[in-house]
Amino acid sequence: MEPLSIEKTTVGEIVTADFRTAQVFAARGIDFCCGGNIPLATVCAQKGIDPAQIIQELEAVQRAPGEQNLNFASWPLSFLADYIVNTHHTYLKENDDQIAAYARKIAGVHGANHPELIKIATLFEKIAADMTAHLKEEEDAFFPALKRAEAARTSRHQPDAKDQETMRTALAKLYREHEEIGEAVHAIRHLAHDYAIPGDVCTTFSLTYQKFQEFENDLHKHVHLENNILFPKAADLLSS
Repeated sequence: MEPLSIEKTTVGEIVTADFRTAQVFAARGIDFCCGGNIPLATVCAQKGIDPAQIIQELEAVQRAPGEQNLNFASWPLSFLADYIVNTHHTYLKENDDQIAAYARKIAGVHGANHPELIKIATLFEKIAADMTAHLKEEEDAFFPALKRAEAARTSRHQPDAKDQETMRTALAKLYREHEEIGEAVHAIRHLAHDYAIPGDVCTTFSLTYQKFQEFENDLHKHVHLENNILFPKAADLLSS
């Protein structure tokens, strides 16, 4: 790992260069996706973390043998878009309804003793609905326009004006929706006390919190790939 300029290098840039570093930030509750545009020095000051310590941890992760680092930033936009759909969109489509059902169930069973579960179930219902519309926007409009624009640039042609407008409009909307969904996920984590399991609950409760954590982990990687790599490169494509 090259020496970091902690005053200038953002958390998102560090994770973009090597996704293995995400585990260091995740372990400390540092947002590397929606909040990834903050310099490392600023994050350390906000969290009361010694910059030298976290740099040491980042370097240790990168030196660890046997774990492949996928260089997402080097992928063509079309390939990255397909990866996001096949990996993260598929995960959401396969799991959102089940997680929402679990959340409703434990709210019904344990809501009297743990009223936060009712708020959590309501929040996740909205997240699931918002994500359905969000994925459709990407798959039906943004990604197809992006692929056509990339193909045009590769052929040294100007992207179609309609595709450019679709991309500009979608980028602003998708960034905003990421922020809103990220805030809702943070609210769930706060209400769930970092997914600590109370002593008076059933197995389904534990499973639901496990699924919430899995959902959050997948969402962080998903949003990182878009906010920190795909969206900025799409914007560059429009301005080139």
